[in-house]
Amino acid sequence: MKMGERRASEFMNPCDKGHVLLTSLMLIVLLGVAGMTSLYLAGQDGPGVSAMKEDNVAQQFADGAADVVMSWFHDPSVTPASIAGLLVKRQGDFTSGPSFFNAAGHSQFVGTADRPDILLDAANQADNQTLNDSPSGLSRALGGLGRILKLKVYGPLQPGLLSTVEVTVTTVDHRPVTRTVQLQLGALSIPAVRAAVQVGQTLGAMQPGGESPVMVHWGDQRVLGDLTVQRVEDVALKSTAAPVTGQSYDQMLYAQDRWTEYWIGGTVSVIAPPPGQSVNPPLPENVHQQQYPTPGVRLDQWDYASLKKIALRWGTYYRLDRMGQLHPQGASDSDQGITSTDALESHVIGDHRGLIFIDTVDGQPPRADNMGTLVLDMDYFEGLLVVQGHVVCRPRAAGKSVPALSPSQPGTESLGTRVPVQLSGIHVNGLLYAAGAIRIERSAHLYGAMMAGQSVTSIGTGVGIEVWYNADLAQGLFQGVPVVYRAPGTWLAKY
Repeated sequence: MKMGERRASEFMNPCDKGHVLLTSLMLIVLLGVAGMTSLYLAGQDGPGVSAMKEDNVAQQFADGAADVVMSWFHDPSVTPASIAGLLVKRQGDFTSGPSFFNAAGHSQFVGTADRPDILLDAANQADNQTLNDSPSGLSRALGGLGRILKLKVYGPLQPGLLSTVEVTVTTVDHRPVTRTVQLQLGALSIPAVRAAVQVGQTLGAMQPGGESPVMVHWGDQRVLGDLTVQRVEDVALKSTAAPVTGQSYDQMLYAQDRWTEYWIGGTVSVIAPPPGQSVNPPLPENVHQQQYPTPGVRLDQWDYASLKKIALRWGTYYRLDRMGQLHPQGASDSDQGITSTDALESHVIGDHRGLIFIDTVDGQPPRADNMGTLVLDMDYFEGLLVVQGHVVCRPRAAGKSVPALSPSQPGTESLGTRVPVQLSGIHVNGLLYAAGAIRIERSAHLYGAMMAGQSVTSIGTGVGIEVWYNADLAQGLFQGVPVVYRAPGTWLAKY
């Protein structure tokens, strides 16, 4: 500093010095306030984080309860008995089968938030038992994070959807939080399968080794054309006294079953009729011939385009080439494909593959010139296999032992009358659908249902397929495929 500048500082105006001091004091005060604010906010951070955590737990708990409600649509065995009848498909007709929607596309759920179709309120003792206090209650299923106060199921808020689910819960923490979650459900339109076996053409032929290779337990056999069997005894007799076991017919003294009916569009012929009788001998009362064209053989219709659309979103899609190789969705032209065993085999019980849609060679609806042939040579498949082509069934091993439930006893729809049975040697657990023909080259067992657009043949006498019907399919319950699902963009946390 120069001498002149120093001397000027020494003789600064006293008023200017006061302004500097005042400014310094104000800065000190502001810094103090800022420090105290920081300390206060730090002290409040713990309770704030705790409140956010409790709120998050409450929302997740309510969300989980809504998921449990969704599971009720898929598994009647876990549905509370008081509302089970309200969750089954109650629309549809004799031709199309059961549905959640009427012919105009309106849902069977028509209630409102004020007057819901289903209301469970914890203020009611019986409802509280269902929601919170029973071993199978929603709260127990969700780990006891809180209590469910109210559950509502009512009509959809958007056209085309199935229903609205609204759940109110409260947590059990030291500072309980109550929250309500609302979401809407959509439903997949996969047609029910109402018979154990459905064949779109004639089954069997009047020639040595040409008899039908199909035997059915627990459900109907529907054939649009004629049916040819080797002996009259190859037609299972319907009897309420028939045992409910996992026995094959060749292990029984004679073939009998409690549920099997034969609906044949043409006639039933017998290659080796009883002595002195023609190829059309008298048949048991559960055999219904000449059903086509009237009154008609009810074959369930699985539309190509709609099922393909469902598979692209909810299942697995392959295209089948002329060599029997499978090509995943989006595969390049140079893709060599994979074998059916690599793509489809289930290694253990419960290794469910869901909906597998195998397209024609050109990705167009099936015709006589664009259907390939899929060879099923794996030991075990679990899922819904929809082949837009032909199928050769050639299992390489003995299959697996699977748990099964018989249909409800004749004359009742009660779940409690279904008999648990262990089925041995099962190769297909689910659905086998072929738009074309099915050829049996090694004997096989199937639990579920089989559908063929054309016929089912075998390489000769003694080689066939035995089918035990899964009655869940009659209600459109397909394991591995959602009956209902959360409609995107409909979730709402209500405070």
